[in-house]
Amino acid sequence: MSQSLAYRKLEMATRLTRSRRSVIEQQEQQSRAKWTAGITKIFADLMVDQVQKGNRLNSYFSKTAWTFMCDEFQRKTGLKWEKERLKNKYAVLRRQFVIVKSLLDQTDFSWDESTGNIIATDEVWAENIREDPDVEAIKRGGCPVYEQLCLIFSEPATNGKHNQSTEAEGGNPSSFSCMEPVNRFQEESSSESEEMEDIVENQDTIDPIAPTTSNRKRGRKGIDEVIAGAILEMASASKQWTTAVKQINARYSIADCIKELDKMQDVDEVVYLAAVDLFDSRDAREIFSSLKGDKRLIWLRCKCGAPTSSLDS
Repeated sequence: MSQSLAYRKLEMATRLTRSRRSVIEQQEQQSRAKWTAGITKIFADLMVDQVQKGNRLNSYFSKTAWTFMCDEFQRKTGLKWEKERLKNKYAVLRRQFVIVKSLLDQTDFSWDESTGNIIATDEVWAENIREDPDVEAIKRGGCPVYEQLCLIFSEPATNGKHNQSTEAEGGNPSSFSCMEPVNRFQEESSSESEEMEDIVENQDTIDPIAPTTSNRKRGRKGIDEVIAGAILEMASASKQWTTAVKQINARYSIADCIKELDKMQDVDEVVYLAAVDLFDSRDAREIFSSLKGDKRLIWLRCKCGAPTSSLDS
């Protein structure tokens, strides 16, 4: 009986080991998986869907949108990637979009919709690559999801130099300019992104103003209405953005932090003055405001290089 019990325990342990090994192998496969053209298109389509549903304001998707996209991405690709990895890809695609757009704004470049390749002579490519080495990647791989990126970043998917299906069918593609200013070197911190997601979650979405068309021609009045509508939308978006930034800054103001600092006991002059300088950083103000009790003083002394042993006495 004891040998049989020992055998069963050994068998259970072996199964458990194999199960754990299988999980580890799956995790390693997930981490080694790379972005392919097909996977990128799935992600881009998910973002377009959320933009069309109004779940994006300026450069930020709401938390609900990110949760939905992560779940759908896993369902469609089988890859259980963290939200941060998708957000990093989003930043890469935004950078790619800005580069491609800057190229297509030049008369020497055109976009092949069927292949996604950017077309230009070798001399033109060489000149642009000298100015920006990142253009080399666009020359090699093109931008197959440029159409989706135009929708994500409120940019029309045509510059008049490539064939669109709407043109072939006698339609009239949108002539809006970019609704959102996209900085070629724009970056955002993780904490700022999270805070903006909270604000976007509570913002009323902006209803896009669609241009009116009459067959293939529009009168001057129609064009004026479209331009006026675009200007009003840009003004509204700018006002909401300013309000959102003010809400973030108001949460952790320097004045509020100094008031809390004045309430604290056992803060010597060196730490006090160093803390005031430290409050120039919004991240530092946020951390200080989030800490409670003695932990604030411990943190300040650590940041200011002061000894913390006196707290234990």
